[in-house]
Amino acid sequence: QVQLVESGGGLVQAGGSLSLSCAASGTIVSILTMGWYRQAPGKQRELVAQIINGDSTDYADSVKGRFSISSDNAKKTVYLQMDSLKPEDTAVYYCQARLRPGFGYSYDNYWGRGTQVTVSS
Repeated sequence: QVQLVESGGGLVQAGGSLSLSCAASGTIVSILTMGWYRQAPGKQRELVAQIINGDSTDYADSVKGRFSISSDNAKKTVYLQMDSLKPEDTAVYYCQARLRPGFGYSYDNYWGRGTQVTVSS
């Protein structure tokens, strides 16, 4: 079974920093994308940042210049460094990966359980 296990998050004051990490486990043939989405109360889930094919990155406009995504491909782990946090960054952050598991022949989307990030003003 493929699992995405997140760690990090918590409560921080505005202007502070937090980091998240997500490790993929199980038999995985290939990872196409791996990254982070977030969902605030009453809002739709949105892309925060992702790494594509292990090297190129994509960020939401709202986090450019403040958040940085990186990965350790050998460990199948992705990290999100969040600096200059704002109250509007408060949300549940979900790790997401589009990958091909060892038992399948196609790429599927997998999600972590989510971790809460709360930024106080």
